[in-house]
Amino acid sequence: MTRLVVIGNGMVGSRFVEDLLGADAAGRYDVTVVGAEACEPYNRVLLSEVVAGKHDLSALTLPTPQSPRLTVLRGEQADHLDREDRVVVTAGGGRLRYDRLVLATGSAARVPPLPGLRAADRGDGGGADDGTLTHGVHGLRSIDDAREIVAATLNAQRAVVLGAGVLGMEAACGLARRGVAVTVVHPASTLMERQLDEEAGRVVELAMSGLGIDHRVGVGATEALVEDGRLRGLRLDDGEIVPADLLVLATGTVPSTVLATTAGLSVDRGVVVDDDLRSPDDHRVFAIGDCAQPPEGGSGLVAQGWEQSRRLAALLCGSISGGAELLPTRPTAASPRPSSVGSDVVRLKAHGLDVVTMGVCGSQRVDDPAQRTLRLSDPDVGRHVEVVVSGGLLVGATCVGAGAVAADLVTTYTRRTPVPADPAYLLLPALMPGPASAPTSPDAIPDDATICRCNGVSKAAIVACVHDGATSVPDVAAATRATTGCGGCSDDVCALVEWLSPAASTSKDALGTTAMAFSPSDVRPGENHVTKGKHMNHNAETAAS
Repeated sequence: MTRLVVIGNGMVGSRFVEDLLGADAAGRYDVTVVGAEACEPYNRVLLSEVVAGKHDLSALTLPTPQSPRLTVLRGEQADHLDREDRVVVTAGGGRLRYDRLVLATGSAARVPPLPGLRAADRGDGGGADDGTLTHGVHGLRSIDDAREIVAATLNAQRAVVLGAGVLGMEAACGLARRGVAVTVVHPASTLMERQLDEEAGRVVELAMSGLGIDHRVGVGATEALVEDGRLRGLRLDDGEIVPADLLVLATGTVPSTVLATTAGLSVDRGVVVDDDLRSPDDHRVFAIGDCAQPPEGGSGLVAQGWEQSRRLAALLCGSISGGAELLPTRPTAASPRPSSVGSDVVRLKAHGLDVVTMGVCGSQRVDDPAQRTLRLSDPDVGRHVEVVVSGGLLVGATCVGAGAVAADLVTTYTRRTPVPADPAYLLLPALMPGPASAPTSPDAIPDDATICRCNGVSKAAIVACVHDGATSVPDVAAATRATTGCGGCSDDVCALVEWLSPAASTSKDALGTTAMAFSPSDVRPGENHVTKGKHMNHNAETAAS
């Protein structure tokens, strides 16, 4: 039996364990998981929706698979690695021997080096949150963070969100939905600069104003103002003081690499790994998810971590014969790396804002003469659509306030469908009155069409699942993982199951909502009317991130 230790029990670590146990038909591995958090793994992607009141915390839980070959140590911190003796030493003094070690330690919320953010400001230049924050200052990285922010909104009158990336925008909209006056402060020249250029960002700014969310874009913060140990405001670099009794930090993350660093493994921004996700310093050690730095770089999106999980599980279960050493392998023409097209699709889960981006986008992209860009921008109605075409394919798109068009573009992008000879036709649906396209009958959807993009679940997989006896969305989630990522496909999966099994009690009994007519053109139907019951399907995932 090969001893495998996984450090980290988050969305990627727990997914890897499930992938490995599912692929390990020969029963080669005895798996031990060390998780610092005392709870079951949970869907961290949806924490902002807990802040918005769309989910209860219990709906995010991802149960651990059951296996006699699996031991999970919850609430146990890995202290250091002894690579020479192949041992993980825990904070409690435990010693876990390994033959293979997988680091899935994730990342921590970055706390910027602003005076006043920490209760005992050390002026150490920021970094990971390793100190107590001032009362009223919160990150948003864990269930505890979300719980504390929700509790703070009961008394908070004015909130500031520092950072307007995806998480910051979602948090701001969530706080506004709870009735708190919100100001977003972002030092870059545009909101969500990794996804939006300045023109698209201005359209989003106008939409935010319509939601009652104030913003300071292109202005940074210099100091958190504290009185009697409590936050009172934020001083900006132009001298303005923004009053606040609640500050949410959405200033990025720092990969958790302390274990790797102290063990002498190569670390840059993350734990350096090769194409096989293996440390170049130790062929027994691997890293996946936010803590890893693969050759292509880290995206910070869970889809990349899940793709790494599947790939590593396949590698470990397919490359060992008897007691042979696991030797490095590289992608070849005959066995290429799995496609990651579609893993960079970003949907903003924010009440009142409709933003979808994919591929080539954002204010920091590099000009490429081989790419042709076409755009339609109408800020007065809150709409901006941009497509980027190269080699007859859609290689990028930005959609603000055009959800139905965005869904069509996502399908074109992820399926690598050739675009029209005149790519301007891609923009025409945005000009049509009413819905961009009529609802499509499920029987007209190709079998290989991807329904759940987070988990790569096709229509064919859902059809097969229902034919095998699934009668509800939770059944489909347990068997395929569909709906267990961002949750955006829940209504489509519901409608598809209902179409396949008219007698199934999908929408009312299992979800607490009425199923829509299936339409792949609707990006997030019912987004603003999510119910607790609907998302209890997350609990069924590991019974499957």
